[in-house]
Formats: sequence, structure tokens, C-alpha cells
Amino acid sequence: MRIIARRTLKEFFERQPKAKPGLQAWYAEVKHTGWRTPADVLSQFPKARIVGKDRVLFNILGNRYRLVVRVNYAAGIIWIRFVGTHKEYDRINVEEV
Repeated sequence: MRIIARRTLKEFFERQPKAKPGLQAWYAEVKHTGWRTPADVLSQFPKARIVGKDRVLFNILGNRYRLVVRVNYAAGIIWIRFVGTHKEYDRINVEEV
């Protein structure tokens, strides 16, 4: 999968260094996937949640951090839409970020 806006992850873990290992592990694992459907995501990440038709929510480091991505399955592209603490996540509309 092609992941767009890796810079967003880097900027976040510069502010939240404890998130770095979890976000780097997620990135390393996901860039080698070939998801074609939301079911593919859930088979690899059973605790992820499909939100709306093209968004996926990942819990990072035991739900301390949240990562929301938009996935275009046909094109094999993932856009990072939000990364933040659980508290920051509570203030967003996940379907609109």
C-alpha cells in the first residue's frame, strides 16, 4: 500500500515521543500489505474499526493513541487523516477528518 502523509506521523511523534515505536511498527507493517477490502484490514488488525465507507480507526500502543486513515482499496492508497491522543480523538468527527 502507498501511504500518503508519513510526515504527519513524524510530526506527531516529535510531539509525543512515546508514540514513535507504535506508529513506526504500524507503518512498517501496513506498507507491505495489499488490502482489497475492509475485511482484509480486519483480518490483519482485528481491533481496528471500519468507520464510514472508507475510513479505518487504529488503536496504537494499547489505545493510548488513535490513528485514522482513509483507504482507497482499488488504488492501494492510504491517506493519514488524523493521529492523536485518545483525548484529542474525542474532539473530532472521524468521518470528516
